[in-house]
Amino acid sequence: MRPVKTPIELPIAPMLAKSAKTVPDPDAIDGGYSYEPKWDGFRVIVIRDRAKVELASRSGKSLTRYFPEVVEAVSQYLPEQIVLDGEIVVRRGEPDHQRLDWESLSARIHPAASRIALLARETPAEIIAFDLLALGDQSYLDAPFATRRDALEGIPLASDAPIHLTRTTGDAEVARDWFTRFEGAGLDGVIAKPLAAPYSPGKRIMVKVKHRRTAEAIVIGYRIHKSGKGVGSLLLGLIDEGGELIGVGGIAAFTGARRLELIDELEPLVIRGEDGEAVHAETDRSRFSSSKDISYVPLRPERVVEVAFDQLEGQRFRHAVTFVRWRPDRTPESCLLEQIERAPEYDLGDILT
Repeated sequence: MRPVKTPIELPIAPMLAKSAKTVPDPDAIDGGYSYEPKWDGFRVIVIRDRAKVELASRSGKSLTRYFPEVVEAVSQYLPEQIVLDGEIVVRRGEPDHQRLDWESLSARIHPAASRIALLARETPAEIIAFDLLALGDQSYLDAPFATRRDALEGIPLASDAPIHLTRTTGDAEVARDWFTRFEGAGLDGVIAKPLAAPYSPGKRIMVKVKHRRTAEAIVIGYRIHKSGKGVGSLLLGLIDEGGELIGVGGIAAFTGARRLELIDELEPLVIRGEDGEAVHAETDRSRFSSSKDISYVPLRPERVVEVAFDQLEGQRFRHAVTFVRWRPDRTPESCLLEQIERAPEYDLGDILT
């Protein structure tokens, strides 16, 4: 990160959230909660010191070079000295039918400068601002969120600026409605922030409530763990409307012991060639896997697993899914894409306005 002058010490870790199953009531904490939508993008600390602009990721790595249009917007629309917490997002769709586009956002992390410039024009990113850490020569880290929010609202923004102030409400019922309704625009859930709490870098002070569902899928293969021992991930499939078995994502995060057990458990399902050796296949190579090993061991599509997931985007699970249990009572033929509950469409523009 380039040296910049601010009233707070940099780099700074963003304040984090702990998971909850339901939206907490306002009186569940001293001082009450403020609620806001949970955006599904890249968390970012935006830092401007006059002509210098930095975009720092949650881990502290710089995102600045990947989003030149965001740097330009920060320089044009935000005060000369400011540090704010927010999210970088990309939207897609026609007016009145827009939603967040994670795939296009992910594609923005590219090593080639020419590609970065092209994507900045084709899939421009925007900032959702939701907390203020410093403004001018004043630090807001020790101020309660209610004060930080008031100061953030006091920053004038042009209506056409690609920088948006996230919505907030003190009404838990409104937040619960957002949780359901805004999912159709690609949002991830709801955040509850203690109104009386200071900004606490790296600490899980907030509460997040995310969408969580389960589905049954067919295990169609596995990848060897990067250590070379055991199953690194299980590849999953579902049957689409045309009766075709399609890949929809995978399960990872197994313990070392479980990785070795899975090799033995799945051995009877391994597809073998005429020489008796396991057949090796490859998944489609993408922009994210140009230098990665995409080979896998294909399995006969006979075993069904129940998984927990956040969202299905297009025909793939939005994030890596979580193993719940084997389902010997379910047949592969019953694992249809149409079983997945999809949120009703909701226009992202209505949330940003």
